[in-house]
Amino acid sequence: MKQSAAKLFHSLTRRFGNRVLRYRPSLVIGVELLLIFAANLTAFALRFDGSIPRGYRRIMWDFVPAVLLIYGIGLWLFGIQRGLWRYVDLRDLWRILLAALSSSAVFYGVIHKLGGVAQYPRSVIILTGLLTALYLAGIRLAVRGFREWIQIFDPSARRVLIVGAGHAGELLVRDMLYDANYHCCPVGFVDDDPIKRKMTIHGIPVVGVIADIKKAAERLKVDEIIVAIPSGSAMVKQKILAASEGCSVPIKTLPDIKQLLGDPVSLQQVRPMSVDDLLKREPIKTDFHELSPHIGGKTFLVTGAGGSIGSELCRQIAQYKPQAVVLFERYENTLHSLLLELHTAFPTVKIVPVIGDVTVPDRVAEVFRQTIPDIVFHAAAHKHVPLMELNPKEAIRNNILGTRVVAEAAVKAGVSRFVMISTDKAVNPSSVMGVTKRIAEHMMQEFNGPGLTKFMVVRFGNVLGSNGSVVPLFTEQIRKGGPVTVTHPEIKRFFMTIPEAVQLVLQASAMGRGGEVFVLDMGEQIKVADLARNMIVLAGLVPGKDIDIVYTGLRPGEKMYEELFEEEEQVEPTAHAKINRASGAPVSVGELDQWLEMLQVNLPQCDEEELLQDLKRLVPSFQRSISQSVS
Repeated sequence: MKQSAAKLFHSLTRRFGNRVLRYRPSLVIGVELLLIFAANLTAFALRFDGSIPRGYRRIMWDFVPAVLLIYGIGLWLFGIQRGLWRYVDLRDLWRILLAALSSSAVFYGVIHKLGGVAQYPRSVIILTGLLTALYLAGIRLAVRGFREWIQIFDPSARRVLIVGAGHAGELLVRDMLYDANYHCCPVGFVDDDPIKRKMTIHGIPVVGVIADIKKAAERLKVDEIIVAIPSGSAMVKQKILAASEGCSVPIKTLPDIKQLLGDPVSLQQVRPMSVDDLLKREPIKTDFHELSPHIGGKTFLVTGAGGSIGSELCRQIAQYKPQAVVLFERYENTLHSLLLELHTAFPTVKIVPVIGDVTVPDRVAEVFRQTIPDIVFHAAAHKHVPLMELNPKEAIRNNILGTRVVAEAAVKAGVSRFVMISTDKAVNPSSVMGVTKRIAEHMMQEFNGPGLTKFMVVRFGNVLGSNGSVVPLFTEQIRKGGPVTVTHPEIKRFFMTIPEAVQLVLQASAMGRGGEVFVLDMGEQIKVADLARNMIVLAGLVPGKDIDIVYTGLRPGEKMYEELFEEEEQVEPTAHAKINRASGAPVSVGELDQWLEMLQVNLPQCDEEELLQDLKRLVPSFQRSISQSVS
């Protein structure tokens, strides 16, 4: 019955909506005058208990034109006719009451004081004002209530469960109820606040706590879940995701509170919940006054510019109006894509695309001579652990010799700062990739000397969504229907978003005085299996039912967990709360230069096992792991 009424209403709205809109001002004024007349008639009826004497009946009819004129002008002056009835709120109701009572006062002054009609009942004047306010407010609330009732029973509307019955949730529900174009029907809230339990907000009940999400979603037959807790921590969002497991409906969220400050909460801001939301920590405080002179007006060269970190470095650097950004990259496709993106986003910034390989000294020197960079970010590296186990010579060539080639070119060109991007896998390395990055770290400290160029290292863990990382892999596996492959049920990794990591890299580069190894605060390590499970739930699927998680065993060079500092390293704070400094535990570099010189010429002829022994000698903490299987 209710759904039939909803269908009839939508049909009538489509048929007569444009005609009503055309004549709306006249219709609104006509209805308001009719309600004023009804209020005046009701006031007389109440005053005389429903039996109006003949004399007072004549007075009533004689003064109806004056009532309509004075009250109509009063409402007009207060702008009552301009409000949309479907959006009536408390401020509109106060304005209606004030307009009606003001009109009553004017009517009393005109009739009693100026006109001298003492027989016109003063109680009728007061009642007319109050009843006018009641009728005008009542019809607006009735229209709003009817539209909301129709919206709830719109068969095409998506049924939505709101997580969070706070201010953002209230505004979101109001937006759903006001605007039928969204085709959303809020059917319930869940919130852990005990005060809100069994309460209603805009007629929508609070049906339970966060732990009840699955039960509430099934009982209310929801089509999607929206998380309306913009200030919620990563822990809260992980709790919500865990409670949503098995719901098989999309989970969406509002952006964080920082993004909402300049914008009201609305359905237009709702977006699918992502893995990034589960890692959100306190917003990073960037010192723009320090970064702006550090970047503005200078020329930057970024090696590995087409990679995940390199491309984000270019984007963030371009925001500070540098003189030029040199994109050094050996893969033309990624370079071309980044070039087009930066030209579109930053048309006034000079972007110089350069195709080259960091292991080719002549090409690197040529680029430095032509572009004369002020600051270099060295992000080019081989980073895939299993692949580097199979190709140790290439890991050495790219990560060690390539770093040396770029560093030497920077010194000759008089670069002021050289920042190398490192990894947590360089700490107590168990892989060829990790140990090559460890040696590269200490090469930076060796290069840092009395010369002009200040060398520094920024070390951090995994970044979400980077090329070859688990997030794109899991996404593709889920898209294909599974299974999702995890190496071990207990394996843990540090994770950080790419923009967050790069923001801290830029901050560290401005702080460095030369020779530092900066280590970013990565928060707590996360189980990769939990990450896989969360991604399956975010896809609206059930782990173990719709998508299986399969454990494949540790790969060569892979550790169960990563570290950010070695035992021999001291952790020192810096001026930035999210950036620490690692000091001590240097690699013995007495024979490093001779070894590097030998490699520059003889690397293709070297025996791989001998090279691995050399790496072990240079980095005693290097313990190459062996592939394990998990039954």
